[in-house]
Amino acid sequence: MIYGGIRYMSEILYLKPEKNVRTYNRVLTLGEAVEMQCADQTVVNRLKTEKLYAFQDVKSGRHSCAGRTIISILDVVEKIQAVYPNLEIQNLGEMDFVAEYSTKPEEKKLWTFLKVSLVCVLCFFGSAFSIMAFNNDVSTVKLFRQFYTLLTGQTSDGFTVLEFTYSLGLAVGILAFFNHLGGRRLTKEPTPIEVEMRLYEDDVDTTLIKTAARNGVHRKKS
Repeated sequence: MIYGGIRYMSEILYLKPEKNVRTYNRVLTLGEAVEMQCADQTVVNRLKTEKLYAFQDVKSGRHSCAGRTIISILDVVEKIQAVYPNLEIQNLGEMDFVAEYSTKPEEKKLWTFLKVSLVCVLCFFGSAFSIMAFNNDVSTVKLFRQFYTLLTGQTSDGFTVLEFTYSLGLAVGILAFFNHLGGRRLTKEPTPIEVEMRLYEDDVDTTLIKTAARNGVHRKKS
């Protein structure tokens, strides 16, 4: 708004930073770091290109994460106030967040195929060993034989309908639990692995933020 030739900022700028931000550029801008909303869209467009942090002395190469830093919301407010001193700012997200600079890894299909194959083999034999060890520990085979004899009056040879349905039930249960059939998702819900990975990432980000605050390097200057 303009009164007497002087412009007064009456709009409110809303900020919503996430706990973890990843960029493929060495210079992190406000538009990449936080989500912004304002009644005056020109304010948002102007702030999106403002530099927030420049990654220095980062490692490049095969590693996906080449640099990481902790940024306080106060740094974001400081950058915004340098452009719009009278703008009212409200934060709706995290107070501190992790910013990561990542290099785009070169896609090597053969190497990716070999890694996926190795993981699949390890998971297959590891799971099979765990299932066999559990069944042996609780004497599942002995239980099935006794149950089969009780129902039919005949001695089980170890290859009856009980073993077949039990093996089939294990396969169906594993598919339902991991929510995947080949490359297709059975339901729209996240899989248990995705949930655990998100929890792990959230714990890592929280630890990094608290460690930075404890070590007195909570705010990073660009």
